[in-house]
Amino acid sequence: MPAEPAVPLLEVRGLSVEFKKRRVLEDVSFALQPGEIFGLLGPNGSGKSTTFHVLTGVLRPRAGEVRFEGQPVVPGARVLRRQLGVVFQAASVDINLTCRENLRLAARLHRVPGAEVEGRIRDLLALADLTDRADDRVKTLSGGMKRRLELARSLIHRPRLLILDEPTVGLDEVSFDRTWQRLAELRAREGTTLLLTTHRPEEAARCDRLALLDQGRIIAVDTPANLQARVSGDVVTLHGERPDELAEVVRERFAQEVRRLDDGISLVVERGHEWIPRLVEAFPSGRLTAVNMHRPSLADVFLKLTGHTLFDVSPPA
Repeated sequence: MPAEPAVPLLEVRGLSVEFKKRRVLEDVSFALQPGEIFGLLGPNGSGKSTTFHVLTGVLRPRAGEVRFEGQPVVPGARVLRRQLGVVFQAASVDINLTCRENLRLAARLHRVPGAEVEGRIRDLLALADLTDRADDRVKTLSGGMKRRLELARSLIHRPRLLILDEPTVGLDEVSFDRTWQRLAELRAREGTTLLLTTHRPEEAARCDRLALLDQGRIIAVDTPANLQARVSGDVVTLHGERPDELAEVVRERFAQEVRRLDDGISLVVERGHEWIPRLVEAFPSGRLTAVNMHRPSLADVFLKLTGHTLFDVSPPA
């Protein structure tokens, strides 16, 4: 007999949110399997943080249902909060307390048994690579250290589901890699399920599955690899002033579909290295400021499916 499909740890069905009669989420549905890293990928204004705020009980939806292990739950209800760890986009640790004091405070708020507190704090300081800074005030830490402390604090009660809103926003590449190393360790060690919002394609690529969110609607749900397979060939980008004129030349001379960017245009072609000389020769010397080529990324997938980039501000639906 084939095995029955696993019951999702978290399931969102038909979530809709309105602000002053303006729809900002429209029938959003997705499900997380236990131990999965699931990402909501979209530009600012796409509805990612609104979804995050509904799941954490900050906002009430106009319509929709949330289920945890198959049972309906009210976002923000104690039964769900006990299972959630939350990392907000804005810093929320107390900068006048030490790292250790912040974790002790979180332990008290979550009613962690007293006999377990110091052991958990020790383990989480090690996970966050902050053991040597345990008794330093948070205001003396770097941005990356503060972000790792936020992560540690969210884990003090050993949640089964960790929700993170733009977890690496503002971090440099070293801190970005360290944060994701910690998240991978957490999943491997504890089996924690992760749900995160992001507008960074390199971060989305680290997820097991993604939901692409645009103007309050989910437009695709799949693995990063399957999503990238939707765009074949090479992406060639031509940079220069007056992008509309660049696009017109390429359309007229080569009959290629072109997407306009802020500082140029892009097109998807097979064997892009053979196209580059032809494209460069189509313009007078000095007309192009740069020419780039790369394999399709998640940013290119989003552009293909929506007609705009991950870095555009998406108007609410």
